[in-house]
Amino acid sequence: MPHRMLRQLQDGDTVEDVYLAGSKALRINRQGNTYLQVELRDRSGSMIARMWNATEQHFQAFREGECVYVRGRAQLFQGNMQMILTEIRPATNDQWDPHDFLPQSEVDSSVLWNRLRQLLQVKDPHLRALVNLFLQDEALMQGFVRAPAGIRVHHPYLGGLLEHIVHMLEIAHRIFNAENSLYPEVNNDLVLTGIFLHDIGKVRELAYATHFAYTDEGQLIGHVVLGIEILHDKVREVETLLGEPFPHELLLRLKHIIVSHHGDLESGSPCVPMTPEAMVVHLIDHLDSRLHMMLREIREDRFPDRAWTEYNPYLERRLFRGQTNTPTVLTATLNSE
Repeated sequence: MPHRMLRQLQDGDTVEDVYLAGSKALRINRQGNTYLQVELRDRSGSMIARMWNATEQHFQAFREGECVYVRGRAQLFQGNMQMILTEIRPATNDQWDPHDFLPQSEVDSSVLWNRLRQLLQVKDPHLRALVNLFLQDEALMQGFVRAPAGIRVHHPYLGGLLEHIVHMLEIAHRIFNAENSLYPEVNNDLVLTGIFLHDIGKVRELAYATHFAYTDEGQLIGHVVLGIEILHDKVREVETLLGEPFPHELLLRLKHIIVSHHGDLESGSPCVPMTPEAMVVHLIDHLDSRLHMMLREIREDRFPDRAWTEYNPYLERRLFRGQTNTPTVLTATLNSE
């Protein structure tokens, strides 16, 4: 029987299918009874599922990151769809297709890659050598092209990281390009290089071969620190190639872009942006990630006839679609200039 996507489920639907198990926990309800909560995922999105009166045996029966067979019923609760389970167990290999659980970018990776090369035009000799060495690292770039930008928040699909970086470069090209910059005081080369490298650590932070998860070093170290490690290795290669030290302040400014791109301490940055270029990368990153989340939420809302979407816990709000049944949704496009 073909897989039924989570986004297709309606209130009251009976479910017997295979989904990817995300985070799980044993919790206690108001009556003091234990229940299992698990996040189920497929390439259409995610949904919280609960099994009442669950035991430690139910909790230990499967692992996070593996596919599970579930039986239960979809239920609308406080404006969001959830699933109430009567059974959950590991799925056998013949019960699921990896294609159902690994969403992919709608834009062909070769188109995105070519656009990246077009936009990433850096004049500073040290930054240009650095960018070229990154682009020539086939193993690293294979991961860069394939990796998602995140597991569940923004661009959570294969090719999502590349798509996110290209969109950020497109924005920067329109505002900070050297020929007609709105802010000529901003170092365009640093902005472009910073955009390219600010999330490079996600290639090692995330696992995306058979399912989306965090690697051990991703959990223990995180993509910001991993990005600095990768950068240091490449800077040494640049110094060998050019036969001279990499300019200290230039490297310091580039490292600052990477470590401050989340914008504030609460969001995971060890420091706030303290240079114009770091602020630019942070703001463009925030713009593209949040706008992508909003447009995707509107486009994939399971109740298209309603004026408001379901509550999104990451955006911490519902979104207004309007009273029309066919709302206009802006779609990012790639230029071929």
